[in-house]
Amino acid sequence: MFEHLPIMPQEIRTLLAIQAGSVVVDATAGGGGHLRILAEAVGPSGRVIALDQDPRAHELDAAGGVAQEYPQVRLYQNRFSELAHVLKAEKIHSVDGLLCDLGVSSPQLDTPERGFSFRQDGPIDMRMNPHSGISAYDLIAESSESELADIIYQYGEERFSRRIARSIKNQKSLPNSTLALANRIAQAIRGPRSRIHPATRTFQALRIAVNQELKELDTLLLDLESLTHPGSRIAFLSFHSLEDRRIKQHLRNQPHCWRALTKKPVTASETEMHQNPRAQSAKLRIGERI
Repeated sequence: MFEHLPIMPQEIRTLLAIQAGSVVVDATAGGGGHLRILAEAVGPSGRVIALDQDPRAHELDAAGGVAQEYPQVRLYQNRFSELAHVLKAEKIHSVDGLLCDLGVSSPQLDTPERGFSFRQDGPIDMRMNPHSGISAYDLIAESSESELADIIYQYGEERFSRRIARSIKNQKSLPNSTLALANRIAQAIRGPRSRIHPATRTFQALRIAVNQELKELDTLLLDLESLTHPGSRIAFLSFHSLEDRRIKQHLRNQPHCWRALTKKPVTASETEMHQNPRAQSAKLRIGERI
């Protein structure tokens, strides 16, 4: 069962200010929690274009079920960098609002076969779409030690990247096991344990590299000006500094086009963080087209 709590639902509903009859986008439909909010906000006279490359999101207990329940929703199995092509196919020239919830969903993390988690054993996969691209295991195998170190440092901001890459590449062959990889990373770092698992940053880096997540985000950000009109609002939920920095800079570097509606990113309330631990690292930024 796909159980996914939408993060900051009330804040998103308020700040996006979606009106009945609007045309909006849910760029990462996932479990359908935010999608349902958008569908109800636009009403029967509006339209919601939803995207998610993960086939799991298209099943009936996830966004696929929401799309069946609300006729105003059209759900596509596409990357969000392909939004411009999807809107063209729908004959939509611009949208009134857009929501993009970045990162990994709880169901993806909680399914060992997807290979996202170092807490349960599974293959080292990490693909958002398990039928496309190469797995993280293949990426490790095809990368040199220096290339792997660069990936871990650039996308994980891991200061022990060289040591970790050396440990992964120079020892006996790595089993296709997330727990084996996590253990090797932990052995490479050693020293006192911090509050986060020693494999956290490396797993993040491999996931970002495999799914080209920052390239995806950059493409969407560059397309936004041509896909919106004055008064359109955009909302991004990010979960690490690499994403948040890009979103903040995009809004700041185009003052002729965007106005940030909040000086600092909005964060979840203490109550929500207690009920939904995934919300603890979430940052919400809202921009308005001017």
